[in-house]
Amino acid sequence: MRNFREYDVWIDAMKMVNVIYDLANDFPKNERFVLVSQITRSAVSIPSNIAEGASRNSEKDFGRFLEISLGSAYELETQLRIAEGRNYIKKKNSVEIVEEIISLQKRISAFRKRVLSKTKN
Repeated sequence: MRNFREYDVWIDAMKMVNVIYDLANDFPKNERFVLVSQITRSAVSIPSNIAEGASRNSEKDFGRFLEISLGSAYELETQLRIAEGRNYIKKKNSVEIVEEIISLQKRISAFRKRVLSKTKN
């Protein structure tokens, strides 16, 4: 059984969720059910899919959930860039958070490759 709580990508994704929720609190009220909802769901989806995938029996299944997690990270990056364009986030804050997300994307992708490499042995 895999312990998702020990994966650095899960730990960092959980930290990202808190950052995103704090950031979203400052969005305009008219975005609560649109962009805020999308951003928070994407952020929550990243560690959630890592955790769910860790429960799967096969490396292939785990890899699929890591792929979904990666997709959510790309989605989150896109949504934050939209928020920045709408001036809901200061450019400085956006750059810092997006850099963290890109780092997380790269690490999830590398982790997925390692997991899937075990299926070829």
